[in-house]
Amino acid sequence: MSLRRVVVTGMGMVSPLGSGVDLCWQRLITGQSGVRKINRLDTSIYKTHFAGQVPRKSEGYEDLWAFDENAILSEKEQRRWDDVILLGIAAADEAFTDSGLVIENDEMSCRCGVIIGSGQGGLGKIDYYSKKMAAKGPKTAPALAVPSVLINLISGRVSIRHNLKGPNSAVVTACATGTHSIGDGWRIIAMGDADVMLAGGAESAVTDLALAGFGAARALSTRNDDPEAASRPWDKDRDGFVIGEGAGVLVLEELNHARARGAKIYGEIVGYGMSSDAYHVVAPEPDGNGGYRAVEAALKRAGIPVDMVDYINAHATSTQLGDGIELKAMRRLIGDDLSGASMSSSKSAIGHCIGAAGAIEAIFTLKALQTQIAPPTLNLHNPEDEAADVDLVPLVPRPRKIEVAISNSFGFGGTNASLVFVKPSS
Repeated sequence: MSLRRVVVTGMGMVSPLGSGVDLCWQRLITGQSGVRKINRLDTSIYKTHFAGQVPRKSEGYEDLWAFDENAILSEKEQRRWDDVILLGIAAADEAFTDSGLVIENDEMSCRCGVIIGSGQGGLGKIDYYSKKMAAKGPKTAPALAVPSVLINLISGRVSIRHNLKGPNSAVVTACATGTHSIGDGWRIIAMGDADVMLAGGAESAVTDLALAGFGAARALSTRNDDPEAASRPWDKDRDGFVIGEGAGVLVLEELNHARARGAKIYGEIVGYGMSSDAYHVVAPEPDGNGGYRAVEAALKRAGIPVDMVDYINAHATSTQLGDGIELKAMRRLIGDDLSGASMSSSKSAIGHCIGAAGAIEAIFTLKALQTQIAPPTLNLHNPEDEAADVDLVPLVPRPRKIEVAISNSFGFGGTNASLVFVKPSS
């Protein structure tokens, strides 16, 4: 059977750069950072004192781009549900509104679904309830203690909120969650099981447990004297990744369905590839073969030769091993033609948003297609030797022709995912 074509008609985002796709994009391409000193936890006992935190109005941020959580859920509801659900709902609300979609009847509702995942889920509430029960006993646990932290409750709450009765699911593949969610949403529509899918990822992992765990693994940057410069993919002076939080959601829609209602189209998904390193729980395969095969599969599905790729939004997290291995994989895939493509890492500005990362970066990739601007890799002052002939878009954005773009995500457990986007056809 021939696959149906799938386009993106709505986008929503909450990130360390703020709330709203366009505002986050503008801050990204003007070189601003969302990494700052953690203000919600006592970090004195940890090696790392900073993160990519969503700036919230309740915390005193009055800027236009600050996230107003009270506009999404009441204070009572916010206390009831983990922040990962709050952030996912916020991004989905923006995406749904941006799409202009109106659910006109029950038949249409049953053809619209949700697939929003998270890498770690409700860590904050799990941590909070565990400490409270340890101190005061099990009677302190509320009735919604379990649902309030479940990853699939992001999709569940969004489906109820927008009356979406089609496929309802959640992906959990660590740092590749957002990309897998979008890819799986694409397949659901392409195979004819739905006409519209809200797809993406959310994460709220700036918690004691995450700081302690990643700190014990020596995975986090400890550049406490200069947090904004801490996330530095491909730079020789990188010392680990910066943990971040946020959410990104895309409205995916069958092409003819979108055209029939006159929807604006940001781009088309033409390829999706997956693979496993089958090598190590947390370390990538040294030769980059897993990532290579995921991107190769995505381009094969798209029917696009490698020399047509204009831009790659890399997974590059600022770890010593991962950045160079991904670069090796892309060089193997594209060969000498890598010098003709631009590749950058949005994580340099927002840190690593774990399960939300792939979705946020897919949105930035679509904005690159829309604006014909390759976003910058911040803090890249001293590139590693292997990157000498690669355009990693250091420090400042680069206007350029972008008609084919790739977004990569690789996660713990050796899971890899890649998406190929193209500019919308007339």
